[in-house]
Amino acid sequence: MRFSFSAEQEEFRTTLRRALEARSPTKEVRRLMATDEGFDRAAWQKLNQELGLTGIHIPEAYGGQGFGYGELGIVLEELGRSLLCAPFFSTTLAATAILNAGTEEQKKALLPGLARRKLKAMDETRKLAQLTFKGVEAKPLGREGAGAGPFAKTLQQALICLANEMVGSAERLREDALEYVKMRMQFGRSIASFQTTKNKAADMLADVELAKSAAYYAAAALDEGDEDIAALASLAKASAAEACVQTAVHAVQMHGGIGFTWDNDTHLWFKRAKSSEILFGDANEHREKMMQAWAH
Repeated sequence: MRFSFSAEQEEFRTTLRRALEARSPTKEVRRLMATDEGFDRAAWQKLNQELGLTGIHIPEAYGGQGFGYGELGIVLEELGRSLLCAPFFSTTLAATAILNAGTEEQKKALLPGLARRKLKAMDETRKLAQLTFKGVEAKPLGREGAGAGPFAKTLQQALICLANEMVGSAERLREDALEYVKMRMQFGRSIASFQTTKNKAADMLADVELAKSAAYYAAAALDEGDEDIAALASLAKASAAEACVQTAVHAVQMHGGIGFTWDNDTHLWFKRAKSSEILFGDANEHREKMMQAWAH
């Protein structure tokens, strides 16, 4: 198993980061999070036409690009870094579930119509909705009574995708906090030179790098069919959740009083960190699941 990205993957990351920096500055994030829909449909369609993001891990036979979870992890990490307001994560989950459980005919068919109801969420950059199935014609994916395996696999893939997104958010928080303390002067010198600031910076770096390692390893394990994928998915989620939340806390503190204000952008990533922390289970739950998986 490789423990580094290829030159092609790094080039893809660079291209994607440039595109997202141009399309998703925090000013645009704030504008879209205040809307009911939560994203700009035309802009999202244009970005997809240019980069084909939603088809990254879908096989070419079904119109996708046919890449693996290593590349999908890169996309999610960069989306977490930029807080792009778009329904990428939900689209990925839906496609993954169909690929895991659906028949050939179902993989090529359109999903049945769904009724949506918007939910109030702390993280307004990722809109949530309650799905109500009422008078909807639907067919089960795959064979009747055989859904447990594909569902478990889909959840494992979701955990790994979310972990990669969270490490992108954590890295952005860490970088922004360091830039601020280097610029902020107190008592005639940069606050980055204070020992307490150095300690926080060191803790943030260690937390984020360890979480990255777990997320990257889990994505590579998915591509290689590792038999320990259940434990690795839980490890990645637990590591990323704790690292992202703790980094967000440090980032707010390092910004001082301004870090608690609406005008400062730190709270945008802080809210994403807190909402993602409990999505699909928190760190304590996944540490328990990791130990159970390895015990068997």
